Amino acid sequence: MLGWYPGHMNKARRQILEALPEIDVVIEVLDARLPYSSANPMLAELTRHKPVLKVLSRADLADPQQTREWTRHFDAQPATRALAVTTTQARDLKRVPKLCHELAGQVRADRDVRVMVMGIPNVGKSTLINGLAGRSIARTGNEPAVTKRQQKVRINGQVALIDTPGVLWPKIEDQASAYRLAASGAIRDTAIDYVDVAIVTAAELAKRYPEALSTRYKLKELPPFQPNPEAERTEADGDPGPDLLARAGFDGQAIVSSIAGKRGGLRAGGEIDLHRGAEVLLHELRDGKLGRLTLETPADIPEAEDEAVAEASSADATPRASDD
Repeated sequence: MLGWYPGHMNKARRQILEALPEIDVVIEVLDARLPYSSANPMLAELTRHKPVLKVLSRADLADPQQTREWTRHFDAQPATRALAVTTTQARDLKRVPKLCHELAGQVRADRDVRVMVMGIPNVGKSTLINGLAGRSIARTGNEPAVTKRQQKVRINGQVALIDTPGVLWPKIEDQASAYRLAASGAIRDTAIDYVDVAIVTAAELAKRYPEALSTRYKLKELPPFQPNPEAERTEADGDPGPDLLARAGFDGQAIVSSIAGKRGGLRAGGEIDLHRGAEVLLHELRDGKLGRLTLETPADIPEAEDEAVAEASSADATPRASDD
């Protein structure tokens, strides 16, 4: 099982709990390519009584049609709005203060709407804050967990933002989500098996975006789809959950091997360097070189969890902002 929970994550959780009573609105920054997997269920539980603006970052890298589906999905939830943005584009961010005021409801005219910005590592929180502030305030970087402490930033539109360190949960139970997070770069590369992640990702891309995969790597054909009726079966003595490769129905290792062969991964004697193929696929996926791709849809949310979220949301009264 993939999992990652550095010690400073516990401190971040405590800081969030201490600050929440004074917060009017929560901005949860999600990766538009994996809005479900990049949503930390621990943060959802901590903030369930607060109105939430779901900011789908990196929308320029995601499939536009699927982004619209995700926006509709979130907008249908109580006290929730969704906004797809490219965090480096100022025009995309202009609606954020207005939406925060709408979600906050009645707030005293002499104070700002207090907004906490949350999200897992490396989803673009700091880039969002810098874009809203119009200057470089929050540190940014391509590695997860760049932000290590809370920062408060006042922006135009009478909004005060509180940035928080990126927080992953102690154990990622949904292994499909774990692999998508690893593929996106949300988990440090030193904590993952590159080849393993690339093989699962290649199989998923063959299922969802076969043309993009074939075009980028000049593959004459992909391995044939082979449905496996045993894909969802769990061994009594094994890890819970389905066989992700069997579920995808494509030979991910064959795809990664083909990529390696075309991108400098062919060793003397015809031996294939799978790690080279894995590096090429994951790096180019993260950089958007395969095109605008989304790795999951609302239909991929586990049914039991989707129902639980709906029940919890309907049970909560529509929250109102504190007026102190």
